[in-house]
Amino acid sequence: MLIVMKKDATQVEIDQVSQSVIDQGFEAHPMPGAQCTAICVLKNKGAVDANMFSNLPGVREVIRVTKPYKLASIETHPGPTVVEIRGEKIGGNNFTVMAGPCSVETEESMFRNADKLAGMGVKFFRAGAYKPRTGPYSFQGLGEEGLRILEKVRDRTGMGIVTEVMDVETLPLVAGSADILQVGTRNMSNTSLLKQLGKINKPVLLKRGMSASLEELLLAAEYILSGGNHNVMLCERGIRTFSNHSRNTLDVAAVPALRALTHLPIIVDPSHAAGYTYMVPSLCLAGVAAGAHGLIVEAHDDAANAYSDGQQALHPEDMEKLLVQFDMIHKAVNL
Repeated sequence: MLIVMKKDATQVEIDQVSQSVIDQGFEAHPMPGAQCTAICVLKNKGAVDANMFSNLPGVREVIRVTKPYKLASIETHPGPTVVEIRGEKIGGNNFTVMAGPCSVETEESMFRNADKLAGMGVKFFRAGAYKPRTGPYSFQGLGEEGLRILEKVRDRTGMGIVTEVMDVETLPLVAGSADILQVGTRNMSNTSLLKQLGKINKPVLLKRGMSASLEELLLAAEYILSGGNHNVMLCERGIRTFSNHSRNTLDVAAVPALRALTHLPIIVDPSHAAGYTYMVPSLCLAGVAAGAHGLIVEAHDDAANAYSDGQQALHPEDMEKLLVQFDMIHKAVNL
């Protein structure tokens, strides 16, 4: 249920309605908006009688929310969420590109790649300090050393840092270094981690599980939102199907579907969907045309010697012409 307050409702009235919700045994989640404040009613076991709140001072209307994900639903938040990071806005009518190698490697390599990408106008550098890998003998990342290198990249270029957080134990360490915390496909259902992410004021990029439905993705986002962290972005990174011509299958239809279901920004990861460099540009363009708010792309100037996933990384110089195309298509889609 969503309690929409009048435009001129006072803070006292908002607090009184919130307290009435709590007195009924529910949880009140106020959501200030540009025009008015809405209070989302959570933790109800079934339908709530609207008459309990509709006549309270300052209340304009009470709306029943039908989706199991309340805070992530567009029903409770009809305006788009815009996540602001280091002066850059993600969501709404803005378009963002995050790019960089799969893993943090040497300081020299990271500086070289970051310098090239920053020179093209890319605002966010992505690279994994901790790497969840399918096999235990694959490169697992540089850990704390990798985080220190990423901090130096940010100091050098001014780019925001996107890196993966794998577990609750390393969350404080990663959160202290990153500007965006990436939750990988394997951790989309890690509710312990999602709950902890809800308690910190740090933007989260939540990747869709490789076998997850959109409702499951939105319910995972709900864990973070219900904890109080509203800076959540969703990422379509390809799902597992019977196809063997690509690493995963990019669900392009998920982008417009999510835009109809949620107010959260939607990012597309064409690199993990494709698995092969030659496919990545086409999938980038498809994601932009479908209405994505941004892309997260693997880029490496020496992919043959990359520590991981070099076979799906674009050369930074190939990004230049793509960035122009991204901008043109995004503007056309949002006319």
